Amino acid sequence: NVGLQNRMSRVRVLQGAILKKGKTMAQILDSVKSYFHGVKQECGKITWPERRQVFVETCFVVAIVFVFTVAVYLMDLIYKGLFSLIK
Repeated sequence: NVGLQNRMSRVRVLQGAILKKGKTMAQILDSVKSYFHGVKQECGKITWPERRQVFVETCFVVAIVFVFTVAVYLMDLIYKGLFSLIK
């Protein structure tokens, strides 16, 4: 939530910089440049996961989705069979 609050405050700062009356175009451009400079600095602080970790976690997600898909399909077959017996 802290990251979201920081982003929201930067957006408010950017909006305030642009929407203030009496600012020249050069001041507005400087404000926008300053905003994106801050965004670039924040992106540099991010710790990205290692490639292997991303690969392993992606494989787990795909496997879990596959297992649940098969489970739902099997439940569908079972219920179809049960309902056909009732008719």
